[in-house]
Amino acid sequence: MVVQTDLSGAEVDRIFHALADATRRDIVRRTLTVESSVSELAQAYDMSFAAVQKHVAVLEGAGLVVKTPRGRERLVRGNPDRIRKAQRLLDAYEQLWRDRVDRLDSLLAERPDR
Repeated sequence: MVVQTDLSGAEVDRIFHALADATRRDIVRRTLTVESSVSELAQAYDMSFAAVQKHVAVLEGAGLVVKTPRGRERLVRGNPDRIRKAQRLLDAYEQLWRDRVDRLDSLLAERPDR
């Protein structure tokens, strides 16, 4: 059974690759509540500005954050629409799993005891 989604396979791959890293998940969490500059984000981590900028670029490539210029800064905010699309995909996989477990339960219930 194939799970239908409004995301392409490449988009799904980028989303889950981006979310596979703890720092990137934390950046998404932070920017869903407060828009932050890349400089502000970099202060929160024990890594270089360039490293944080690379993490933000991966998240932006996956559509999980949006960067907008404001003067010399680039403000980063989480993209809740993309998060919802990823959540719908996970919900579909969960339903697929639950359906399979229900079918297995039904088969076991029909089986006569020996």
